[in-house]
Amino acid sequence: MKIKCMAIDDEPLALKQISSYIEKTPFLEVVSLCHSAFEAIEYLAHNEVDLMLVDINMPDLNGMDFVKSLTQKPQIIFTTAYSEYAIEGFKVDALDYILKPISYTVFLKSVNKAKTWFELNQKQTEHVQTNQDSLFVKSEYKMVRIFFSEIKYIESSNEYIQIHLVNDEPVTTLIRLKVIEEQLPKDKFMRVHRSFIVNLDRIKVIERNRIVFDHNVYIPVGDQYKESFQAFVDKSFLV
Repeated sequence: MKIKCMAIDDEPLALKQISSYIEKTPFLEVVSLCHSAFEAIEYLAHNEVDLMLVDINMPDLNGMDFVKSLTQKPQIIFTTAYSEYAIEGFKVDALDYILKPISYTVFLKSVNKAKTWFELNQKQTEHVQTNQDSLFVKSEYKMVRIFFSEIKYIESSNEYIQIHLVNDEPVTTLIRLKVIEEQLPKDKFMRVHRSFIVNLDRIKVIERNRIVFDHNVYIPVGDQYKESFQAFVDKSFLV
């Protein structure tokens, strides 16, 4: 498997360097080189990308705001000359953050993280089986069937997730939240925080930008998910 890469940088020499690094790395493939976030948006509207190498300091729409605007994100590695964005970069679940000037050694170390992520993601996907109304997940050496309608919300804790159910104990499984997200019906479930996915049909109370379950569980809506969640609220609730 080759990882399909997009590089975005408004500096032609920096873009050329990243392109050359991708081309000399056996497990990577260049599918798009963009000089602005707007070019990237146009490409992503019609094509799939696995990994984006994104410069942050770009005119009109910077790389950080561009990534935050995406509802379906490829994996991200930020490339920049400015270290002050590092914490913000990891808040949007970037795989890595590398500072310019970038040597091939540094680049290779970073994309090897991506390679490891994709290999683990593929392995974990094999542990999830879905059909129209339910999914099976591996939990404590057995496969457990979970109906979509019985899920309240899903919570991430490092490499594990807990699937919280309506009338049963939570099911714990060794899967990343991103993996389970890709297996769920998009019209029924929504990622609202880096650590939470909620069943939209189970939402009854929203209070101060938090979703309330059972009067004692408060799930925050993260900044990067507020726009899509508000669109759901505006469409589904009478104000």
